[in-house]
Amino acid sequence: MTAIVVGYVPKAEGRAALRRAAEEARLRGARLIVVNSARGGRDFDDDDAVRADAELATVSQQLKDAGIEAEVRQLVRGMDVAEDLIAVAEENTADFIVIGLRRRSPVGKLILGSNAQRILLDAPCPVLAVKAEDVD
Repeated sequence: MTAIVVGYVPKAEGRAALRRAAEEARLRGARLIVVNSARGGRDFDDDDAVRADAELATVSQQLKDAGIEAEVRQLVRGMDVAEDLIAVAEENTADFIVIGLRRRSPVGKLILGSNAQRILLDAPCPVLAVKAEDVD
């Protein structure tokens, strides 16, 4: 069975990526691997973990209700998002990765770098980049 990896965050860009990845999984009869990645440390406390678990449980149930075979992973292992998605894609020999994009200012692009760019350049498979809708 084929696999599709999707990067998920509970924001417009994450929901857009998840919607598209679910559509692709349904069309291809593929297994969907939903990855929510956090670095951990001081920026990710117990309350954040509880919120993330609840959000991902909802996502898992929605996919199950839609009849999509899915595995939902919360990764808190000190890696950045790009490293986590690439590693999961490699481990599962993914057909492709789906990521959501958001608009960023030119200064934001310079200062923060771009996980999307790293994923696009370093992924072991094709990457489908989905723009977030204006209203979500």
